[in-house]
Amino acid sequence: MSPKSNAASGKPFIIAEISGNHNGNLERGLEIVRAAAAAGASAVKIQTYTADTITLPVSTPAFKVSEGHELWGNKTLYELYEEAHTPWEWHKPIFDLAKELGMQAFSTPFDETAVDFLESLDVPLYKIASLEIVDLPLIKQVAQTGKPMILSVGTASIGEVADAVEAARDGGCTDLTLLACTSSYPAKPEDANLLRIPALAEIFNVKVGLSDHTLGIGVAVAAVALGATVIEKHVTLRRADGGVDSAFSLEPEELKALVDECNAAYVARGSAHVWTTKAETESLRLRPSLYVTKAVKAGELISHENVRSVRPAGGLPPKDLPLVIGRHFSQDAEIGTPVEWSLIND
Repeated sequence: MSPKSNAASGKPFIIAEISGNHNGNLERGLEIVRAAAAAGASAVKIQTYTADTITLPVSTPAFKVSEGHELWGNKTLYELYEEAHTPWEWHKPIFDLAKELGMQAFSTPFDETAVDFLESLDVPLYKIASLEIVDLPLIKQVAQTGKPMILSVGTASIGEVADAVEAARDGGCTDLTLLACTSSYPAKPEDANLLRIPALAEIFNVKVGLSDHTLGIGVAVAAVALGATVIEKHVTLRRADGGVDSAFSLEPEELKALVDECNAAYVARGSAHVWTTKAETESLRLRPSLYVTKAVKAGELISHENVRSVRPAGGLPPKDLPLVIGRHFSQDAEIGTPVEWSLIND
């Protein structure tokens, strides 16, 4: 199963991102995997880095999260990533459990050593994080594995997206998905700009989706209605437990609602070429038409007093009422008789 095969089955590919929500405890991470499977997620994802592979142990202002940041203000990058990283020895048990429970399991690499490590675990696909969209050598290295690639476009200009897509394709990637993303934690719905989703699909001729950091599930469901076939959301056991990503992560019950509502939105997209459907057969039968509204005799004048537009169908369409009024009945008729041209003289 991949994002492509999952979409072919009629359901969006729902990724439960564990990220740092294991809170430094492997068993908690495994419990999140179990919760994601029970909720119906298609995959679980982690992130493969250490503080030393992703940044430097430096505390100058450039190496700190800005002081006003809602979640991580004034932390050094090294401190943040030391807290949030998933130990590499945890990858295999997390992946093994996910596969045992019927899900995909994969990761986001942040440097070449992470790609080599993930290849040793034979991951089925890769995700490139928003900030790494400018790391074209990393993108090309991942592409050269021949695995499907999911690329998040948060922070990127359209030109930078084009460069990343070119790097992926030059590296040999033939199964590429672009995720619209607002790289803000948490993100606000008004910053989602979901209309990027159909635009990305049209411009780059790729599958599209959403990496969503907003609270709740509404933005993700709307994304599916706009063509997203992949949805990624951070998942935790309980936000009250704390952790670096907990504030914008879904709890298991919310993840289940996300899966259900995204599946419904995917099916509901249907086709722009379908108007009347088989499901509307009974409603079609009950549409209004012209009926005799009180008993009449042959030769009697047809008026608004004895013919009206009422439900159900069966008589002439309501638009013919002006053509009928002022003529005469050709025969006796009881109340409830559908008005047809055979019932009218003149």
